[in-house]
This record gives sequence, structure tokens and C-alpha cells, in this order.
Amino acid sequence: MLAAHVSFESVGSKAVATSSSAVAWVHGDQDGNQLPLKLLTTTVESMVRVLTVPLTVDVEGGYSDDLESVAKVIDCVVRAGAVGINIEDGTGSTDLILRKVEVAKKVANKHGIDLFVNVRIDVYLRCLVEPARQLEETLSRASLFEQAGADCIFAAGMIEENDIATLYEATRLPVNLLSWNAQPNIDELTSLGVKRLSVGSSIAEFLYGANNALAKLQRSSRNRKATQRGDQVLK
Repeated sequence: MLAAHVSFESVGSKAVATSSSAVAWVHGDQDGNQLPLKLLTTTVESMVRVLTVPLTVDVEGGYSDDLESVAKVIDCVVRAGAVGINIEDGTGSTDLILRKVEVAKKVANKHGIDLFVNVRIDVYLRCLVEPARQLEETLSRASLFEQAGADCIFAAGMIEENDIATLYEATRLPVNLLSWNAQPNIDELTSLGVKRLSVGSSIAEFLYGANNALAKLQRSSRNRKATQRGDQVLK
């Protein structure tokens, strides 16, 4: 996982972000606010040690709906060296995520860190409302999160050009999308105002898939030589 992030830095990435699922999987845990805080903290520390660009950390929903517990998570990742977080609203109440954003900012400020808070809106991704109301609900949440102090709006699952353009026009914050096959290409997304494109768990899934394929090749004596070059499995 560290090698993957260093690779992104080496090709010019101005910052690096974690994937909560990738971090959980590498430790043998499941995604979904289940990763022990100590493992999250040590992972952040390890990454900060080898990176020279800023690191933002996916803290899912703050790993709790208890605000004191959320504050502890933010305190730990900031102490470990993170300068930004990704936090999601999920199926919880909008009021709760607003308070989580405020808590995150307050805790980081105590450490002298102007924490970059990227709020993931799950309206499209999790189909939280009927399709006809998804854009309206996303715009409403984006406005509230902006007022609460968020620094970026992550509209995960949004793919339609008109929706993307409308969100860009409706908020003063940068727009972040989850990379999706059905979306316009990167140049078109840029022209629509998208400032950040996330890949979610896709890199981890690709690497695990390649690893499994290599393992199967290794078990076959006739293909054993193929494992001498890792790129054989990718062809």
C-alpha cells in the first residue's frame, strides 16, 4: 500500500489520499467503520514518514456517531501527520455529519492545522432518495456542508454532465467525483468544473486481483516461470 502511494507521488500527484477499504483490507479488516483506531493511526504515521506531499485520510463516518469518539479519531490522525480528511454522510442524519465537520475543524485547529475536510455526499452512491430528487438533495446538503466549514464536496456516484455542471454552479467549494466508467472523460470533467477525481477502492482491487492471478500461476508448475516477471499477469 505504501509503495502504491509513493508511486502516485512519483508521477506528480500534489497530494495523496487513502482509501478506507484499502487500509482496512491490508490489515485483514472489513470496510465500514470497523478498523481499530490504533491501526489507522500507525498506517498514517507510516505513510507520512515516506511521503513528501500532503496526506489526507479517509475516516469513513468518523468511526462513530458519538462526537467525542469522532474528536478522538481526528485528534489521532492529525497527530499522526494528516492534513486532510474525507468524511461521509452515509445514511445518517444531515445534522449529525454537520456536527462531525465542525468537531473535526475544531480539533485540528487546536493543533494549528487548517484541516482540509472533504465531505462525501452519498445521495447518488447509495440511492438515498428517488432518482428524480437526487440532484436537489445533493445541492441542499452541499450548501449545508459549505456553511459548516467543509472545504470540498465529494458527490460520489454522480455521473450525468448536467448534474455535475449544476453542482459546480451551485457551490463555491471544489467538486470531487468518484471515477466511474459512465462518466465523461477527464478533460470533459475538468471543463465541467471538477477539481478532484477519486478512484476509491479500484486500485486496491486491481492489485489484489493481480496478486491472486500470480498466486494461481505459481501453483501451476508449467507457468512457474511467468511469476518471474510480474507484468506477465497483467497482459
